[in-house]
Amino acid sequence: MQLRPVDTVSNITADDFKKHYYNPGKPIVIKDLAKAWPAYTKWNWEYFKKIVGDKKIGIYNNTKSDAYTPINKADAYTTFGEYVDMISNGPAQWRIFLFNIFNHAPQLVKDFTWPDHLMKGFVKRVPMLFTGGQGSITHMHFDIDLSHILHTQFAGRKKVLLFPYTEQHKLYRKPFEVLSMADFSNYYDAEKSKIDYNKFPALESAQGLEVTLEHGDTLFMPGGYWHHMEYLDSGFAMSLRALNNSMATKFKGVWNLVGMRNIDTLMKKTAPVKWYNWKEKKIFESAAAAMKSDSFHYTLNPAK
Repeated sequence: MQLRPVDTVSNITADDFKKHYYNPGKPIVIKDLAKAWPAYTKWNWEYFKKIVGDKKIGIYNNTKSDAYTPINKADAYTTFGEYVDMISNGPAQWRIFLFNIFNHAPQLVKDFTWPDHLMKGFVKRVPMLFTGGQGSITHMHFDIDLSHILHTQFAGRKKVLLFPYTEQHKLYRKPFEVLSMADFSNYYDAEKSKIDYNKFPALESAQGLEVTLEHGDTLFMPGGYWHHMEYLDSGFAMSLRALNNSMATKFKGVWNLVGMRNIDTLMKKTAPVKWYNWKEKKIFESAAAAMKSDSFHYTLNPAK
């Protein structure tokens, strides 16, 4: 993989954000955006345990999905308080996915300010909390509705690997899914990395970005950006979602939700192995075509 650091600033004006990042669809980390929010100092594990510790939640392990794995189905259930105790005692590869803590504790919305000056279209009904124990992994994917995301880290450190949507075939995207077939676990550690370049050679030429998020960092992820996240420490973050400003992309997001996903679910139920084998064939054909295209462009532009 060919990786560059994500641009990082302390603060940025709305005009510069829109001109250099929002409009061209380029990620950026804003380090001080959340520091003025009460949540910056107020939100911690003990506070959340106090207000939602008794709520039942679904938790997820690090296993990647296969032909038989239902998408987004929890691997186990517990209470939020028990979960916090579990991940506070050292490495625990369990995470919570799309937990709308604000449904249970609506007072939390007073602890942050919606950054409407940066972009419009925030879906203010559904700010979401994402949590993970040390070592837990969110595998490479893009968000199905293609919305823009502002992702703020409140506790712990987290490594994030990013790729533009256009790199989908080099990432071995599964047809009718938002997931990569490849395993990017521990990509940053040569001894522990699970990336198999022999099986997935197109990954070598994939152009991406990486960053380590810390307390208070806000990452802008443009709609459709692929992302893989690994919790270096037990931690949590909040995602604020804004509808894509492109009408064509909005329609594509709707298709992904009501068309693509339902077709995939139906085929996984009726012919899982046959469906998976067809996908695998298409995945490698598309990756080979992407590598051939890269080679062609390099021949035309050898100085690239």
